[in-house]
Amino acid sequence: MTNSRPSLSPDNFRRLDSDEPIVLNTGPGVPEQVHVFDDPGNRSRLAVKAALASGRPLLVRGDPGVGKTQLAAAAAIALQRPLVSYAVDARSESRDLLWQFDTVRRLAEAQICGVLKLDSEAVRSQLHISRFIEPGPLWWGFDWNGAKKHCEAHGLEIPEVFPGTHSDNGRVVLIDEIDKADTDLPNGLLEALGSGRFRPQGCALVSMSDPAPLVIVTTNEERILPDAFIRRCLVLHLELPKDVSELKQLLVKRGRQHFRHASDTLLTKAAEMLVTDRLGTPRPRPGQAEYFDLVRAILNLIREGEDELLLLNLLKDFALKKQSGAGS
Repeated sequence: MTNSRPSLSPDNFRRLDSDEPIVLNTGPGVPEQVHVFDDPGNRSRLAVKAALASGRPLLVRGDPGVGKTQLAAAAAIALQRPLVSYAVDARSESRDLLWQFDTVRRLAEAQICGVLKLDSEAVRSQLHISRFIEPGPLWWGFDWNGAKKHCEAHGLEIPEVFPGTHSDNGRVVLIDEIDKADTDLPNGLLEALGSGRFRPQGCALVSMSDPAPLVIVTTNEERILPDAFIRRCLVLHLELPKDVSELKQLLVKRGRQHFRHASDTLLTKAAEMLVTDRLGTPRPRPGQAEYFDLVRAILNLIREGEDELLLLNLLKDFALKKQSGAGS
């Protein structure tokens, strides 16, 4: 990214510093999720601040289910910034994060031009490559207004902006599970992230606007990332406490924040079961996400007069023992 100091106002960190639970934006049918910057030492809160202050991407490492993706969503709400996310898969390329070229739509319009027998000048205008370039998440993060103007000019979709967020505050870009792609993807982002600019095919130069985006990249460590990419990031290791007592206390605390009507007995017993299973389960071990799933299932299935601990014992294997043979 750019070498100059990002523009930050005193209010940038106001909500980041709050210990109040942040209710995340979820779609219809998706259970409510909350996030609290309460990890030991407030390391996640400090890491987000450091990434903002340095203008560097924040690479978040850790086991699945520890809250890496949720951190980006919570930071976006706390900073009142729109969140633009991209879930990496095995077919993803670095260019997908900058822009995409819609070859199918261009071919369809070329066929229409042939049927209508348009003159050459009209065909060149109709099939100009810029009309089929769609901004990727980093384009939106670097220059939201420029990407919006491009989409408005060519009838392309504009990302949803949740209430309480505004692009003038900056943007948060989430590149989720970057390790699912091969090393060409992170290597292909080095120039754009390092210089704060790139040029989409057939379009004007895209330069990073002020305030700079917060770019959060997550990895489950399925594939080793290039050293050159890691050097250009700040790195946060998110992990659950190794101490059994600390882990149980943390799970119960977060369980209360998520499930206000759950009994202390249920939260504590579910936490004890998860801690026990983590000790004897190969990676990926059950974590915070499995704990929430188990408690949520019980609260939704329990009926008046039923024994919640009996139901807990009946359901625990579905949430905690996911490895082949783990439930035998």
